[in-house]
Amino acid sequence: MHPRPCRAGANSPGASPPRHGSRRPSGTSALKTDAAPRVAGEAPGLFAPLDLTLAPGRITCLLGASGVGKSTLLRLLAGLPTGVEFRGTVSTLPCALMGQDAGLFPWLTVAQNIGLGARLRGEAADPARIARMIAAVGLEGLEDRLPAQLSGGQRQRAALARTLAEDRPLVLLDEPFSALDARLRLQIGDMAARLLQGTTVLMVTHDPAEAARLGDRILVMTPAGLAGHPAPPGPVPRRHDAPEVLAAQAALTERLLA
Repeated sequence: MHPRPCRAGANSPGASPPRHGSRRPSGTSALKTDAAPRVAGEAPGLFAPLDLTLAPGRITCLLGASGVGKSTLLRLLAGLPTGVEFRGTVSTLPCALMGQDAGLFPWLTVAQNIGLGARLRGEAADPARIARMIAAVGLEGLEDRLPAQLSGGQRQRAALARTLAEDRPLVLLDEPFSALDARLRLQIGDMAARLLQGTTVLMVTHDPAEAARLGDRILVMTPAGLAGHPAPPGPVPRRHDAPEVLAAQAALTERLLA
């Protein structure tokens, strides 16, 4: 399977959005082992040979120091240019990408930004679907506001709604909550984890606490490659103050410092 383009704002016409609090299949193909997103190979001078297969229907959190290749790995799965030489193979699925910047068009309203994918494909946006996404992220009443009229947390929730509206079997998150304060980071991270239940997710983060709360699977990336780290027990999102989460956070911090 060859890499497929990853769009922000593309969804299958008539598909149902993710349902808050319910685990749903991320698409038949995403649940087949041989169709799981995978990157195998190396980027000389950046990372050593590695083999990453994402767990279908689960959130994989990827930690590592700056410059180690986390975002490059994510862009390989997205089918985007990386700017580095990669020797290997990539198998992926139709995906949605959400980054640190909300990436909202300043001249479009919240509703228009969420329905942008359909517009870019020349399709008619589904107002009912957009309304469901707005309700899912708690932005009711703000549909007609421009991004400049929103707080930072509201802009990230609008970006999350746009990502959800695509209803893709693979979602790639590149530190999407890093610019938020601690309270908002907890709230919106937990919201994203609940709304993405049943979807195959790769989340790049620098925050051991975030990985411990939100990761069904946790990986640490170094120039030598990838290494697994035990995730705390229980479903995500986990309580930030749960003893097992705090222990995992401390262990991941020590690992990164080492």
